[in-house]
Amino acid sequence: MKSLEFESVLFNFHDVILLMTALQCLLFALLLHGTNSKRVKSTLFLTAFLFAHALIPLNELMMWGAEFKVQVRETWPKLYFLPGIAYYLDSLLLFLCIKSLVFKDFQLKRVDLLHLLPFVSYLLFLWVAFYSNPSALRTEMINSESFVYSTSYVSIEFLSKLVRVCYAIACFVLISRYADLLQDKHSNMEKNHISWLRALVVGFLFVMLSEMVLASAKIAGLEHEIYSSIGLTGYYTTFLLVNLLVFTAIRSFGIFEQVSYEEPAKKPVDEELVNSEVAADIDNRIRQNKTYMEPDITLDTLAEALDMMPRDLSMLINRYFGINFYEFINRYRIEEAKRMLTASEYKDTTITDIYLAVGFNSKSVFYTFFKKFEGVTPTSYRQSLG
Repeated sequence: MKSLEFESVLFNFHDVILLMTALQCLLFALLLHGTNSKRVKSTLFLTAFLFAHALIPLNELMMWGAEFKVQVRETWPKLYFLPGIAYYLDSLLLFLCIKSLVFKDFQLKRVDLLHLLPFVSYLLFLWVAFYSNPSALRTEMINSESFVYSTSYVSIEFLSKLVRVCYAIACFVLISRYADLLQDKHSNMEKNHISWLRALVVGFLFVMLSEMVLASAKIAGLEHEIYSSIGLTGYYTTFLLVNLLVFTAIRSFGIFEQVSYEEPAKKPVDEELVNSEVAADIDNRIRQNKTYMEPDITLDTLAEALDMMPRDLSMLINRYFGINFYEFINRYRIEEAKRMLTASEYKDTTITDIYLAVGFNSKSVFYTFFKKFEGVTPTSYRQSLG
């Protein structure tokens, strides 16, 4: 008897988490909407994402909540499957939020209407398979749960989970693209606030993958306690992710450096710039002035120091040296660090002081580049030549 009571309490607590998630999403959405006086696109999409995402825990309660589903069946049977539309919208809105956040030339186009095809397909499915039936039959389909376990509904449910995973992966690809574009302009990436955004997307991807696994298990007719545990883990993870998303968005959305996603029209290659003599001259001037030791040097500031157009310098680095600006500058820094690690006048200087002196802001980045170029850690390098 005690065991049954304990299980009941646990289940009710899971329902509370779902309700809290829905309420948080709604409150945060209202807060963002009310404070977005400039109608910033990324904030508008984030607001829409939160509104849509609030429907997902409500849908779970309506479908599987011990008490809540009974009340819905009796009171609002016509609304029973409608919150499920959120599964076709929330990940799309998160994708558009990230895209509008990091790319300054983002514009919605007519072709973007294709993103709504899964959503429209779900509405058509509901109409044909459920709402077109007489009221009495719909009530029977709900109460017996024959519809939610039918092959057609289980298949469309799997489609919704697959769509969400695809958009989560697309978000990850967008962030990677953004990071690559930043590396063409910056020598240090620590201030660009990419890590938390990537971690957030990975978190949502984890939840969405777990839900797709559950949908796959339902298609295969598999039942196991572990599937229930996976679903409950998703509830709690989503609750934490929503908090992380909103609080980091409020703090960081306004300081993102936007870049251009569309490739600029290519101009003919100036052979006078992309040649060994110009490259050697640039290399000598950089080594003499040691401009790479400035921690936050950018493509623009280096181009100004070299009396070049930033686009010309970028073209030279990319096409002659075959690397981006980020790696270009950090190669010089590693060479300078190697010299300092073995020079007698720096024998008492710590490795931390050395990597800071040559322009690195992060120990992990310094060690990563050093091992990439030299095959050993800075400590091993110093010991081997000391």
